[in-house]
Amino acid sequence: MRITIPTFLTLARILMIPVLVVVFFLPWRWASVFAMLVFALASITDWLDGWIARRYHQYSAFGAFLDPVADKLMVSTALFLIVQGHPTAWMAFWAAVIVGREIAVSALREWMAGLGQHAKVKVASIGKVKTTVQMLAIGFLLYSIHQPYAPNPTLWIDRLAFHIGDWGLAAAALLTLWSGVEYLVAAWPALRDGEGKPVDTLPDSGKMAGSTRE
Repeated sequence: MRITIPTFLTLARILMIPVLVVVFFLPWRWASVFAMLVFALASITDWLDGWIARRYHQYSAFGAFLDPVADKLMVSTALFLIVQGHPTAWMAFWAAVIVGREIAVSALREWMAGLGQHAKVKVASIGKVKTTVQMLAIGFLLYSIHQPYAPNPTLWIDRLAFHIGDWGLAAAALLTLWSGVEYLVAAWPALRDGEGKPVDTLPDSGKMAGSTRE
């Protein structure tokens, strides 16, 4: 298997996940700044690997599989860290909305792929807006949330960054729900047509109907 530059960047993004966790918990005065920079670098590689793949036609099946996995792992890890650093019901709720939607849409895409209709649930423009708002909000929150044992710089910009990230995360969660509804509406005809058909029996192929799993 040939590793293309976009795939290499995707793998690098996955390797940044443990780095983000370690940096976030370091008892340093500016640990939150470095955590934000690690996440920002990962976000840049997310944009860069897609741009290189399109510009130089460096596509691969492995890269197409790995890219969304890397994105979801990085975002989920960052959200878990944020909730741990600021454990409020508000923060936990929006984080749960975002992670829950990602799980639901991933399952929906797998189902549609099994029906040969994956194109109906491709990424929409609202999804790109959601991703941008989400990345910015998470970056602001990683910067502004400090661990109890780490000295807090108590800069006024910390409070401003927190409020921007706090409301930005809420906006990202609402956009997440909006885009999730769009995916569901696009897939609804296929889901409706499948009503009354058995999905827990094995056809002659040996696979469960509507599933891509072996």
